[in-house]
Amino acid sequence: MTQRSAAPENSVSAAKTAPVLNLVQAINQALHQAMAEDERVVVLGEDVGLNGGVFRVTEGLQKRFGEWRVLDTPLAELGIVGASVGMATAGLRPVCEIQFEGFLPAVMDQVICHMGRLRNRTRGRNTLPMVLRAPHGGLVHAPEHHSESPEAYFAHTPGLKVVIPSTPQDAKGLLIAAIRDPDPVVYFEPKRLYRSAKGPVPEEIYETPIGKARLAREGTNVSLIAWGAMVPTCITAAQRLQAEGVSAEVLDLRTLAPLDLEAILTTAEKTGRVVIAHEAPNTGSVAAEISALIHERALLKLQAPVQRVGSWDIRMPLFRLEKYYIPDTDRIARAAKRALAF
Repeated sequence: MTQRSAAPENSVSAAKTAPVLNLVQAINQALHQAMAEDERVVVLGEDVGLNGGVFRVTEGLQKRFGEWRVLDTPLAELGIVGASVGMATAGLRPVCEIQFEGFLPAVMDQVICHMGRLRNRTRGRNTLPMVLRAPHGGLVHAPEHHSESPEAYFAHTPGLKVVIPSTPQDAKGLLIAAIRDPDPVVYFEPKRLYRSAKGPVPEEIYETPIGKARLAREGTNVSLIAWGAMVPTCITAAQRLQAEGVSAEVLDLRTLAPLDLEAILTTAEKTGRVVIAHEAPNTGSVAAEISALIHERALLKLQAPVQRVGSWDIRMPLFRLEKYYIPDTDRIARAAKRALAF
């Protein structure tokens, strides 16, 4: 086992020397390095081996590590997660892939009844070191069941950690941390960013701490809080607001369970105005929980009610209408202006 290193932050020196990768390449590198570091790490899922995954995230793994560590499974999501639970209880560290997030409802029996309960059920004697990977989000012209944002289901389940990166550097570091974690981690991959998000990624193996948010942009007038693919959308909205004389701060949560409450309250108290942007419907969302926490813990610091910019409480439409469903920079900027005008 190699010595664990902390996540290198976006320093000037790191940016100059690290190779530029996209999100797919960063995740693939993390899997290669984690499997080379620890022979207990196995990868399983539909088409993850021979084909390298539908998005080619696991490309090259089976050729390097063999069919016994990179397993192509039947089209049976509940079986994939159930087998992973069994592997984890037997001492392995499985990383299972659900090909599209719209197929996750089929696995909820294992997720709720076993993944989230094992530590409690055994009174802390046993843990469940496994990672459940799945794509996340829309705006990729996909058919039904292929563009969901189901993070609230998992964040609501005690015993699970839920992460979703927005940069290649965090994608690698969060996945390494998830694989090394003794407890189960749900790892969402924003498919809209798979090849559009690019950035420097250090070649060495490192962890990005789970449960720690990232300040993506500093500002003073309003805070934009987001995760996954909505982070670059918020950064673009912040740049548009800057041209209008509004200084917008952007907080990338990176982890949805556990939430970095300290970072959330710090930015809310700093600016006094908060907009939470996300792809899921607003009702019962992670954004609703964040809004409640801010109002409970920082009410007297607020200058306006928290604004939530989510998708509508309907099913994700097909691609002709998806751009009207998922928040864009215009909707986020308008929400910020509502907060400023309160």
